[in-house]
Amino acid sequence: MRPVNGEIPETPQWLPQQECEEPDDRPEEAFSLDQLWRWVRRARCFYEYDFGDSWLHRLELVSQRPADKCTPPARLIDGARRGPLEDSGGFPGYEDIMDALADQSHPDHGERFEWVADITGSNAPFDPAFLDIPAVNGALAEQLTPEFRG
Repeated sequence: MRPVNGEIPETPQWLPQQECEEPDDRPEEAFSLDQLWRWVRRARCFYEYDFGDSWLHRLELVSQRPADKCTPPARLIDGARRGPLEDSGGFPGYEDIMDALADQSHPDHGERFEWVADITGSNAPFDPAFLDIPAVNGALAEQLTPEFRG
């Protein structure tokens, strides 16, 4: 965020209800993304996921179109890298896991490999750079509306 008159403006907060403390905080359970875009009045905003690990995601509104039955209500167009693993310990923990996976002689390699296999449901090598856009869109469609389930 850029300074305005020498001060950095407050960033709108979009949080779980139990985390809302300020008058301008918005509970994520009560607002749709469409309402969020109208509230922040800009094409980009940030969402902090998992307040224990604190993963910050930049959301960008690319376009808006009238809703129709054939178009899912939300979809991922592009992204850089896959999301971090659930409960990986924030950036430092995730970095430690990636270091252990990358080095078979690392003392925690076997344990981390098993943990990742359990979390992902796969024994395939974990590639943090791989983003499976069709899988993400399938999960979005399943979460959002029954008619878009594949």
